[in-house]
Amino acid sequence: MIQGKNQSDKSSYARGIMYVLAAAFGFSLMTFFVRLAGDLPTMQKAFFRNAVAAVITIGLLIREGKPLRIERSNWGDIAWRCIFGTSGLICNFYAIDQIGIADANMLNKLSPFFAILLSIPLLKEKPTARDIVATVIAFIGALFIIRPAGNLALAPALIGLYGGFGAGTAYVFVRRLGAKGERTPVIVLCFSVFSCLVTAPFIIADPHPMSAWQWTCLILAGVFAAMGQFGITSAYKCAPARDISVFDYTQVIFAAMWGILFLGEVPSVMSIIGYVIIIGTAVVRWALRGK
Repeated sequence: MIQGKNQSDKSSYARGIMYVLAAAFGFSLMTFFVRLAGDLPTMQKAFFRNAVAAVITIGLLIREGKPLRIERSNWGDIAWRCIFGTSGLICNFYAIDQIGIADANMLNKLSPFFAILLSIPLLKEKPTARDIVATVIAFIGALFIIRPAGNLALAPALIGLYGGFGAGTAYVFVRRLGAKGERTPVIVLCFSVFSCLVTAPFIIADPHPMSAWQWTCLILAGVFAAMGQFGITSAYKCAPARDISVFDYTQVIFAAMWGILFLGEVPSVMSIIGYVIIIGTAVVRWALRGK
């Protein structure tokens, strides 16, 4: 019985890693196409990203043939997942246009460290001293990317930092929902629809016509966002964030590659130092887990 349980745990862990890698690849292409969409309002980009994901999710739910039913006890967790996820997404999209996709992705990847902090009150998980030290070092690394200088350039970086906080908080609620047995498509659909409802009024109030190229970019952003959303939601249902989140940092590598190859965005030396500190901290923390 114990051996069977261990094999089951290993299988779940392996699936979690595969889902995280797929999500990282998807989200990196999402940010790439959001940037390629050009000079459009952040809210308009966020709306189409989520509208496409909602359509894809509805199709999957119809194919699944199961009723869309949410347990009453899960409504609160879904609401908070939607609120923090949507606000984090909007801030991340704004940062992508202002500070580049590599830096914006790196600040967003502070989400696992925020998740550690939020897991204390929400999941009643007590962090170890190692977790606390890792979180402090990661935020030191973030300072190299944010580079606070007391001017207006600081604002987009801080907004991008909140994007990481929103994502980290949302994933804690995803973890809670997974533990309660809530289905991945239902969680993704609720988030996508909520985000569309939040961003739609801004588009109605200030619509911006889009070219065929911009339509194509935002549709592709939505497709890859759905890939990332399903991947990350499934991943955190398979295994705890502390065990698999380190693999999510491949998103930064993917994003930096797209930026260098196609956008001419070469990260600064200070940013690279920040990347090394944050990713290095995550890798060391992951390698020492359970010891």
